[in-house]
Amino acid sequence: MTKAVFFDRDGVVNKRIVGGYVTTWDEFEWLPGVAETLRDVKDLGYLAIIITNQRGVGTGIMSEADLDLIHSQLQEHLLHDGVTFDDIISCTDATNDSARRKPSPEMLFEAARKFDIDLSQSWMIGDSPTDIEAGTRAGTKTAFLINDHEQAPPDATITLHHVHDIIAHLRP
Repeated sequence: MTKAVFFDRDGVVNKRIVGGYVTTWDEFEWLPGVAETLRDVKDLGYLAIIITNQRGVGTGIMSEADLDLIHSQLQEHLLHDGVTFDDIISCTDATNDSARRKPSPEMLFEAARKFDIDLSQSWMIGDSPTDIEAGTRAGTKTAFLINDHEQAPPDATITLHHVHDIIAHLRP
């Protein structure tokens, strides 16, 4: 079995548009240190997988093709830095009662089945309570990334001030 670091997208990989959605590549704004963090995660033997709710597709604000284009451009941009995510798993359902939408752990379970991941040796990094709940329910360790839109950090394994801070917790 392998281990993974699961990254929420909006608010961890790229700047979150509070109250809105990243619907085009032009609106996608990288957060600092993502490529460096991704490279170090992989050098330490972890898979790196994005687990993201993308309600904008389900509500019709953007299309599935728009989302796919954003994700392919994300990977292409990272490839220039010599690294990419191993997978990007999205839930585009519009309703909170979706069986896949975080805080449901289903997307993490999907990744675990696909890549034979030991969830107990893995991490979920997120910037919202739903990210942390999904990781907890899946049996991963959790890292809450401090941001400017969440008032109180949820009950996570650790709290990060910068995404790259996770590296210290991944080393044996």
